[in-house]
Amino acid sequence: MIKSILIVINLQILLFSSQQIVLVVSDDFSSSKAYLECYEDNKKVFDTMEVNLGKNGLGWGLGEVLLEQKKSQPIKKEGDKKAPAGVFKLVSIFGYEKMFNYNLPYIHAENNIICVDDVHSKYYNQIMPMPIKQPDSFEFMKRDDAQYELGIVVAHNKHAEKTKGSCIFMHVYKSKNEPTAGCTAMRLEDIKKIASWLDENKNPLLIQIPISSKNEILKLYPELKNSPLLQTNK
Repeated sequence: MIKSILIVINLQILLFSSQQIVLVVSDDFSSSKAYLECYEDNKKVFDTMEVNLGKNGLGWGLGEVLLEQKKSQPIKKEGDKKAPAGVFKLVSIFGYEKMFNYNLPYIHAENNIICVDDVHSKYYNQIMPMPIKQPDSFEFMKRDDAQYELGIVVAHNKHAEKTKGSCIFMHVYKSKNEPTAGCTAMRLEDIKKIASWLDENKNPLLIQIPISSKNEILKLYPELKNSPLLQTNK
């Protein structure tokens, strides 16, 4: 009994210790469009932003909290072109510039820095310098376009469970109506605002859900009770 009580207390500490929340809400699991709000200490910061999700919408990912998942709802898998739904820590920032003064750890996306999406590699779901033996599948963090000019690393599948999905970021969109391969993308101006605001001492979280999960999120995170995105009757 004591152990169960401690587990509940620890869970509550985890759930409510976040002072910064990035909230992304879509109409349903198949939508590749969503809206984003940022909250700190119960207050909304910035205007609501429009974002692009995966080409095939959302699928339940591996994050900090196990939300209710119906059998009919999709589960995030490697290569499914779905962005992960759930609650995830935001752990670092990356970009093309050599140095930036952010309040999250910064990764300089040099030419040799990759993210590994090879499910058979021991480096699966890691951002790292290119190893001597190249993985069979990876992506360069320094791209030929501006999509990774600035981005935020989402701690999805942080234990690197094989086939559960890798290399999940918030980053610059290719174009206004272009979906992603599984990330959350937006205007450069918007990602700059968010990156400059995030602070590792405030335990920043990404809560990314279809609107059907709003009631569960409101119970876990009552500080979001005034969110316009969670007021819909859907």
